[in-house]
Amino acid sequence: MTRWVDQYIRNEEEQARVLQVDKLAASFAERASRHDREGSFPFDNFADLREAGYLKLTVPKVYGGEEISLYEMVMLQERLAYGDGSTALAVGWHMGQMLHLRTSRKWQEPVFADLCAAVVKDGAMINTFASEAASGSPSRGGRPETTATAVPGGWLISGRKTFSTLSPILDRFVVTAYIPDEDGVSDFMVSRDEHVSIIETWDTLGMRATGSHDVVLDQVFVPADHRLTGKGTDDGGGWLLHIPACYLGIALAARDYALSFANSYKPGQMDKPISSIPSVQHTIGQMELELRTAHTMLYSIAERWDRETENRPALKADLGLAKYAATNNAIKIVDLAMRIVGGTSLSRQQPLERYYRDVRAGLHNPPMDNVVIQNLAATALSEFE
Repeated sequence: MTRWVDQYIRNEEEQARVLQVDKLAASFAERASRHDREGSFPFDNFADLREAGYLKLTVPKVYGGEEISLYEMVMLQERLAYGDGSTALAVGWHMGQMLHLRTSRKWQEPVFADLCAAVVKDGAMINTFASEAASGSPSRGGRPETTATAVPGGWLISGRKTFSTLSPILDRFVVTAYIPDEDGVSDFMVSRDEHVSIIETWDTLGMRATGSHDVVLDQVFVPADHRLTGKGTDDGGGWLLHIPACYLGIALAARDYALSFANSYKPGQMDKPISSIPSVQHTIGQMELELRTAHTMLYSIAERWDRETENRPALKADLGLAKYAATNNAIKIVDLAMRIVGGTSLSRQQPLERYYRDVRAGLHNPPMDNVVIQNLAATALSEFE
């Protein structure tokens, strides 16, 4: 990893974790092309993450985890994505949601405690499956077609979820379901059994190894105490910063590839590499402008979220802005890197074309660009009410 990003490391404990994650990322980078070509889930990467204790980093200390900050989670997730964006984005949903559950305490404590114990002891993971083909993303207000029907001792749940990242490896997950008798929506913790099936639909342009297949639930029984009730504390959604961290990691990898190329490539009769050409230097400068701007914004808002515990709901607009800037700047950075490298950047034998495909997925992760802009407008107008 480049020295430039090391300025964000604040202490020896973070340095030790960074060194460990950089080693993981290097291994993931060697496997990334194969998993991308096959569209296969990287079980090998997740075995390494489990062995390294990575999966428990955001678990509360009281339950045996490391309870790392949002700032540190962002830093580590970015470095994982430097090696493989798909693996980083997929595990980021688990890491982020464990942090969110820790800070919001939105679940009943016995259920949360059991989950934490499974993460620490067995390397279990969690994700929430909410999107559906007909109703779309829940972030846009769609009501799920998945239904929950009350039965003695619990609930029967049926439906089909899309974009179910981590589905090949999870033994438990959360689903959102509509309860007709209550005319409302609730979350349920589902344990995988014979009534749960995975339809391998995930065949996409980018992020091909996240295992985001469709999950079908056919009269799955959920015990009454696994209906996840309680509102908890509004933490502003800071945990979603795992998303922009991932895309900045991909952009940083593209930037480094382009710099290495520019410092070594001597076309034709040139006696110096193309990094000596003013126009190439200008493009490199543009990459740095986009990268450093996004980094400054992402890390500063993560640090504020950690520090301003009582003010987290008010940070929502800035959290969205950090995601907007990081993902859009990342797309620009990868494009500029490809301009430096030229036609060979399109080769599937090189990683740049994968970075180009993967980084675009950030536009379709929450919060969406138009939602961020609307929230910023609403925040600005509220000052004059």
